[in-house]
Amino acid sequence: MSYRAVQKAQSNSDCKAAAATAAVAPSATEGSNAHASALPINETSTASEVSPITAVNNKAWGRVQLFYHDNIGLFFVFLAQICASIMAMTTRLLETGFDAKLHALQIIFVRMLVTATIGSLYLWRKKVPDFPLGPPGLRWLLVIRGLAGTLGLFGLYYSLSFLDIADATVITFLVPTLTGFVCWLALNEPFTIAEVCAGVLAFGGVIFIARPGFIVSHLPFGHVGNDMDAPADSPGQSNMNSIRVASGIFKPVPSTPAERSVAVVCAVVGSFAAATAYATIRVIGKRVHSLVSVNYFAVLSTLTSFLALVILPDIGFKVPQSPEQWLLLLSIGFSGFLLQVLLTEGLQRERAGRATNMMYVQLVCALIIERVVWGTVPPVESFIGSALIIGAAVWVSLRKKAPAPAKESQVLDEETPLLNDRED
Repeated sequence: MSYRAVQKAQSNSDCKAAAATAAVAPSATEGSNAHASALPINETSTASEVSPITAVNNKAWGRVQLFYHDNIGLFFVFLAQICASIMAMTTRLLETGFDAKLHALQIIFVRMLVTATIGSLYLWRKKVPDFPLGPPGLRWLLVIRGLAGTLGLFGLYYSLSFLDIADATVITFLVPTLTGFVCWLALNEPFTIAEVCAGVLAFGGVIFIARPGFIVSHLPFGHVGNDMDAPADSPGQSNMNSIRVASGIFKPVPSTPAERSVAVVCAVVGSFAAATAYATIRVIGKRVHSLVSVNYFAVLSTLTSFLALVILPDIGFKVPQSPEQWLLLLSIGFSGFLLQVLLTEGLQRERAGRATNMMYVQLVCALIIERVVWGTVPPVESFIGSALIIGAAVWVSLRKKAPAPAKESQVLDEETPLLNDRED
């Protein structure tokens, strides 16, 4: 073999070895890359695998968020009822618990002045749209909401001068029935025979709470006599309002049958006005910021009560005579602001049926307050009247939640679906 042939054979052998090396090298590189990439992939897949504890926590947190979303409106209404009970207690103390007794109009003026001031400053600072007058097309509804709310507030506060908190509170539960009546008058919505019967039943409960002598005197458990000469703070003593069962922080306040009857009438008129205000809030819906609606109510209540105090000089302003009175009076303004915000936010987020049912918590709070502060419990007539009123309200609520017959899905206007509880 020649030298050229040997060199050529060696060259071919080197080329094959190089080719083999080149062929093996990518394989090794790919294997190395595959191994290197396999580790991140395994690590990623391991990280993406959710542990059982994490899965349970995520599921639990999802349920908490769902519960929050479904019930936050109801919770707002619940807090509003607690605030309302505390405010009722404070109002009755200011009207009856001190030597310098304040009139309901003065309490409304102070409360709403504080509420209007806080609300206006907040709305101005936050630059809330449509402050202070609201959207042009809804201002008349806001005025109705404010004036109706003012009348409803006066009816409640004045009745607290002569009624126990529980009795004054339970009369406000006429609102569901009266709301249906208001919608029937204003929007031509149906007011069924069942609702009429529930209304009659509820007003029968009001009669039991009023306890007129010509009816209650014929009952074996009637408390007609005022017993004004008997000590009102003796255990078991009836003072026309309630029965004292233990020592409280304050002594029970007696009232005459005439005073009680007038107070009941004011409370019923106030409930009708409140029903009008609630119906208007439902009509307005979320088209107006809740604080703009509250501010309308506060400003109109402040102006109305101030004008009444000026026009009626026999009432006038009375300066609180003790730090306790000042503290109670100023606390009403702050708690009243919270009440209106919580109630408005709750009604805008929650269906009318559930929100109305939550309002019955206020009666439980009122009974607890009566027992602790005055050491009293309502007589049998009040419990019967409360059962009739609450039963009528629950009946109306259940009837409205019943499945309605099929009807056209066309909505004629904006107000009807907002106010019609049958859509709940």
